Formats: sequence, structure tokens, C-alpha cells
Amino acid sequence: RMWSAAFLLLAASLSVNLARPHLHPLSSDMVNYINKLNTTWKAGHNFHNADYSYVQRLCGTMLKGPRLPVMWVSYTTFYRLPKQFDSRDQWSNCPTLKEIRDQGSCGSCWAFGAAEAISDRVCIHSNGKVSVEISSEDLLTCCNSCGMGCNGGYPSAAWEFWTQEGLVSGGLYDSHIGCRPYTIPPCEHHVNGSRPPCTGEGGDTPQCVYKCEPGYTPSYNEDKHYGKTSYSVMANEEQIQYEIYKNGPVEGAFTVYDDFLLYKSGVYQHVSGSAVGGHAIKVLGWGEENSVPYWLCANSWNTDWGDKGFFKILRGSDHCGIESEIVAGIPK
Repeated sequence: RMWSAAFLLLAASLSVNLARPHLHPLSSDMVNYINKLNTTWKAGHNFHNADYSYVQRLCGTMLKGPRLPVMWVSYTTFYRLPKQFDSRDQWSNCPTLKEIRDQGSCGSCWAFGAAEAISDRVCIHSNGKVSVEISSEDLLTCCNSCGMGCNGGYPSAAWEFWTQEGLVSGGLYDSHIGCRPYTIPPCEHHVNGSRPPCTGEGGDTPQCVYKCEPGYTPSYNEDKHYGKTSYSVMANEEQIQYEIYKNGPVEGAFTVYDDFLLYKSGVYQHVSGSAVGGHAIKVLGWGEENSVPYWLCANSWNTDWGDKGFFKILRGSDHCGIESEIVAGIPK
């Protein structure tokens, strides 16, 4: 009897392991496994030429960080919310809404999600008069209260820093746009490309420099853009929708699992693999695809990741924590 019980236990544990195989996170086996499940999204290779350690480093958001005051809106305002909303269409005169950035081999997603959404909001709240790329570099390197630079930070602290210290302009790597463009080079997700390979050997966080790159005017201090307020948005689907609808994109954070690395199209939901880390992104809209509700998000892993840099994730059930870490603010 002892034997048969032990055998049954072993058989049970084996069948569970067969149902959820331990596949290498970036392998073709994993891609095929996900696609055979016929879930709400399709998998493919985004990182052909990357070490797993590189991908782990990208997830540099510390979840459950310090909270900002919570913004809550009365429910009577929600009757106007559309079924589908895309900030890129709503504010088509603001070019940063369509931009996808690349954080390079640095866990700076917390700074990217903030700088991206702040750039959009500066344009939206000036009715398109002020179009600026807010510098991820300035935020990453100068905000000591935000965390540990390339080794991770808190989105809420990033928005607070904007209201207290302000942020200068700065475009993508090697763009020479703005006061402090990003200085960490993008790497090559694919085998045959011109960028260097993606290894986990991310360097140190760049230095905080209180001056603009040569040839840029105005001065560093004159180039600062400030926030008037920063706040958390309640972990509630309609509250988040209303905030985006009224004020523009927000920064969100969630737990990345192995399968997310392989996202290509459709509405992502976690089906396989273990947790990689916390990751921050920009949330810019919502909708439904084949009756599946989603949030529309911009990632900061270049345009060769996912759906040209964008992705959709299941909406309304706090999937992977996507609804519980939303932060935003209003420009001065």
C-alpha cells in the first residue's frame, strides 16, 4: 500500500510537470508550446541573440514602492468612456505618443515609462504647443531618491522627482536631440544586425551631469520642465481609463514572466514560465480584440520587440499586477 501511494504521488507530480514543461525561456520550444495552446496571443522570437541575463536586467522596476497620494474620480464621470481608446489617435499632433524608446542594457524601465508619459502629457496639456522628448537620461542619472539607477527604481519616485526637481529634454541614443540624450547604446536582439550583441554585462549607471550636451541651448536649468502634481491612480479599471481619457498616457508596472519575452501579437496573458522581475511601461489606451479586453502599452525594448514595440495585455483583472501600480501627474 505504501508503494502504491508513493507511486500515485510520483505519477501525479509527473503529469503536472508534463502539462507545464520547463522550457528554456527564449527557445523555439517555448514559442511552439505557447502557440499550440491557442491562447489570446501569439509568440515569436524577439531576442534571437540575447543572453537571459540581459533580459533579466531589463526588468528594473521595484514593485510595491512608496505610494503617491491616490487620485480618485467620482463614478458619475464614467458614462462617457468609449469602448476603444488610443491616445495616438486622440492627440495626433503629439509625436512622442508614437515613439518607442530603447533602454539598452540597463534596468531603467522605471525612468522610461515616466519620461515617455511625461513627454506626451507636456504636449497634450499645452494643446500641442510644447512638443518635447523628456530625457530618460536626466531622470535615470539624477534622481537619487528613485532607487539604484540601472539596477532598478520606483516609478512613483520618478514622477515626484519631476514635480520637485524638473526634467530636461533629451532624445534617443546618438540622436543629439535635446539637452541630455540617452547615452546607453541599444543592442542587437537579432543575429545579423549592426548593433552590439545583448549581454547581461550592463555597465554602471551614467553620471548625473547638470549641463546640456555641447551645442545645445538653452542652459540645463532653463531647459527644465516641471510637474505641478504627481499621484497614484486607484487600482480600478474605470479609474485608470478615465485618467488616460482625460489627461493622457500613464506609467504602469507589472510582473514580467518568461512568456512575455516572446510576445508578438494579440492580448498577452501569462501562460507559461516563471517570474523574471518587475517592469514599467507606458499605458496609452484600451480596447477589445476578439471579445478580450486589453490595455494598449508601449514598451522600451526597441521597435523590433513585440508589435513594433507596443503590446496589449489583459485588462480588468489586475493581470500580473498591471492595474495596481499606475502613476501619473499634471505638467506645470
